[in-house]
Amino acid sequence: MRILVTGGGGFLGSHLCEYLLRKGHEVVVMDNLLTGRAENIAHLIGWEGFVFLRYDVTHFVHVVGPLDYILHFASPASPKDYLQYSIHTMKVGALGTYHSLGLARAKEAKFLLASTSETYGDPLVHPQPETYWGNVNPVGVRGVYDEAKRFAEAMTMAYHRELGIDTRIVRIFNTYGPRMRKDDGRAIPTFISQALTGEDITIHGNGKQTRSICYVSDLIEGIYRLMQTDYHGPVNIGNPSEMSILDLANKILQIAESESRIVFKQAMADDPKVRRPDIGLARNLLGWEPKVSPEEGLRWTVEWFRDQ
Repeated sequence: MRILVTGGGGFLGSHLCEYLLRKGHEVVVMDNLLTGRAENIAHLIGWEGFVFLRYDVTHFVHVVGPLDYILHFASPASPKDYLQYSIHTMKVGALGTYHSLGLARAKEAKFLLASTSETYGDPLVHPQPETYWGNVNPVGVRGVYDEAKRFAEAMTMAYHRELGIDTRIVRIFNTYGPRMRKDDGRAIPTFISQALTGEDITIHGNGKQTRSICYVSDLIEGIYRLMQTDYHGPVNIGNPSEMSILDLANKILQIAESESRIVFKQAMADDPKVRRPDIGLARNLLGWEPKVSPEEGLRWTVEWFRDQ
């Protein structure tokens, strides 16, 4: 297939592009590099079938030649980024999705939206199944990302129902691995960078809030399997192995053999207290479940950051 990946210069997008190229597909990356990085895809330059277009998908999108699939991954994804670029986050969720779906219609291409577990907000149901509608504060500071993705899901389903566009939606839970920016503000790269440099490990809140972390290779495999189905509703992809933020920090300290101390700071507004995917649908529909344990994945990620 010839596949367009918006946001292909980002952490997840770059891993997805490499995976698709290794599968023998042609890949066109479209990214304005606002939060993505050219070095994430530099090693792909020169691969047969790889094209990079530096462009902002909030503007009208056109790609020369046929497309079989469009994977819409463009968006700031960490709290630090989407708070800094709050208006652009809303625009890429709304206008970027609109333009990408319009291109899918023009090219008669299949479409997959990268959504997020943040559509569940601070959940009142645990673990979170795809049937849960969520508990989101639309006017809170995190609402710019949460509502952008919820709107993108609604628009994707509207294009499917009204115009017959062949769509998919993946709800991505906390994912980690090589190519994360050390300064992107998310817990794992922040903790690892602090541990390796001997700085204090900073936890916002009491550390009892939980996350379920999925290694990037598992996530990409799940997305690829979803691409090949004809299921149009949202599908959770994530690792149901849940741990507290404090346990995560201690685990990273142990793996990094660091003497950094843990300090606690004021909790972040609307920070979810729990996060764990119900992956029953992914198991049944895709025959997928994560293979990499948090201990193994964190060890690989710490070593990658150490090499950087």
